Amino acid sequence: MAQNRSRNGSPARAAEYVLHLYISGASPRSKRALTNVKEICEEHLKGRYDLKVVDIFQSPAQREGDHIVAAPTLIRKKPLPVRRVIGDNLFDKDKLFSELVISNAA
Repeated sequence: MAQNRSRNGSPARAAEYVLHLYISGASPRSKRALTNVKEICEEHLKGRYDLKVVDIFQSPAQREGDHIVAAPTLIRKKPLPVRRVIGDNLFDKDKLFSELVISNAA
């Protein structure tokens, strides 16, 4: 059975935070949302997160599966409960951080 590995080749542990960011192509709003999400993850969740970026134009089936009606949308799938951050809330880092309910415990 294949084992998940981190980028440095060591065995990867399960991500504490699983995030899916739905964007619409390479629009300025998509780029800004992606930058903000990555910065918060690297600052507060380094080594504890898995971020999957999905372009709704390239993967319409996945968009439908997660019931995405607007982009950008960030879904925190793990830890439960699932949380969604939509649109302009992704552009304010303080608001995004509070919406994600990030625990600083390592």
